[in-house]
Amino acid sequence: MISQSHSSTALTWRRLYLSRAKLKASSRTSALLSGFAMVAMVEVSIDDEIPEALLVIFALCTTLLVVVHLVALMISTCILPNIEAVSSGPQTPSSDLDCNESPHDELRVCVEMAWICSTGLGIILFLSEIAILCWVKFYKMSKPSAIAATAVVVPAGILFIAFSLIFYQKLMAHKYQRHSDTLRELDKLASELHPQSDHVNII
Repeated sequence: MISQSHSSTALTWRRLYLSRAKLKASSRTSALLSGFAMVAMVEVSIDDEIPEALLVIFALCTTLLVVVHLVALMISTCILPNIEAVSSGPQTPSSDLDCNESPHDELRVCVEMAWICSTGLGIILFLSEIAILCWVKFYKMSKPSAIAATAVVVPAGILFIAFSLIFYQKLMAHKYQRHSDTLRELDKLASELHPQSDHVNII
């Protein structure tokens, strides 16, 4: 029973550290990419000959990019201090009370939302922003340059999506294997304790 309690405490601390790492990565990525998007929108020179439809797509993509990253940044900013207040204490799992003081389990959906918005949807929007920005910048001067930039961004986006799918598939398989091993250990522990309880009842 003591070993099971230590395993549960270690698992709680591992989830806490993982949530903290995700929120830190989300906040850094979101602040960086949203800043780049804002600078690109302000500094780009727009000619009168650029089609209005292209400008609408550029404005929509830029706004959506900034909004998605700001949502991820807001979630990280609100949740991360509460997790840091607990995880900045003892670096070893010392008590269940310290683990339970962190809201990482209750706000797990928000943590995953920030992670997906920042590293998933946000990066796809940023790649789209690069391609659209090249069209806005080079539409009048050199259309082949815009086509070449799009030809580079599209395969990069496909590779990013493929990597994300493979990564999450491998991650889910790893989690499933870990849970299966944990269930087998608990079943073995229960089978070892059951004969002892029968022996006590007979006596």
